[in-house]
Amino acid sequence: MTLAREDLTRFLNELLAPDNYQDYGPNGLQIEGTQSIAKIAFAVSATVHSAQAAVAHGAQALIVHHGLFWRFHGPRPLIGPFARRVFPLVRHQINLYGYHLPLDGHMEIGNAATLAKKIGLQHLAPFGEYQGATTGVQGGLSRPVTAKALQKQLRQILDHTVILASPDPNAPIHSLGIITGGANSQWREALAAGLDAYVTGEISEHDWHESQEAGIHMFAGGHHATEQFGIQALMARIADTFDVDCVYIACDNPA
Repeated sequence: MTLAREDLTRFLNELLAPDNYQDYGPNGLQIEGTQSIAKIAFAVSATVHSAQAAVAHGAQALIVHHGLFWRFHGPRPLIGPFARRVFPLVRHQINLYGYHLPLDGHMEIGNAATLAKKIGLQHLAPFGEYQGATTGVQGGLSRPVTAKALQKQLRQILDHTVILASPDPNAPIHSLGIITGGANSQWREALAAGLDAYVTGEISEHDWHESQEAGIHMFAGGHHATEQFGIQALMARIADTFDVDCVYIACDNPA
C-alpha cells in the first residue's frame, strides 16, 4: 500500500502541532519529493549517513528530529557536506520531514516523555518553558533511587556514558525534570520547580559545577542518545496508523 504525501503531512502536523512552537528552524516538510509513499525511513538527524541509508532502503520519505535548516546557520550554498545531505534526497525524490521542538515536548511520543517512561517516571506533567511552549516533562518515581543508581539505569537505557554532577551520589531522588538534547542550563528550571534532579543530553563545564553546588543532581546522557526514542515512537505511531513499511536508521553518534 502507499500513502499520499499530503496525507502524511497532514497527519504529522496535526499530531505534532508545529505552529505551537517558536523553533530554531522550519518544522514539517523540508524537501518535497514524490507524492506516493510506500516506505518511510526514520532517523534522529538528517545527515549524509541517513540520506544515503534512506536511498539504500528504497524509502520515499525520511522523517527526522534534526532537519537540515537552522536559523543560526543562515543561508547555505549547496556545496560540500551540506550538498551531500541534500542531493541524494532530491535525486531520488525522497520527502524530508523535520520536527524539532514539537518532537521534544510531545507528551506521548516526545523525546522527554518516552525517556521518562523508560525510567519509570510517573504522573508526567509538562516542563521546561521555551517561547510559550514546553519542551520537556517532569514527574516522580514510585520509589526513590540514589543518584548513582539512576546514573547506572540511564547508562543502560541510553547505551551511552552518563555524566553525573551531584552534591551527593548516595542521596535519594524522588522527582526529576527531563529536557533532552542540548538543554544544558535548564537545570535551573528543575531547581526552581523543587525537583531533585534534572536529565538532559549535554553538560557544560560551568553547569557541572553550578548545578551540584546549587544542590540538584544533573545527568547528561548524550544529545543523540537522549533523543533516539521520540523518533522511534513516532515511527511506531505511523506504522500503527498507515499501511506503509517503516525502517529506523541508527547512528553511533557519541555526542
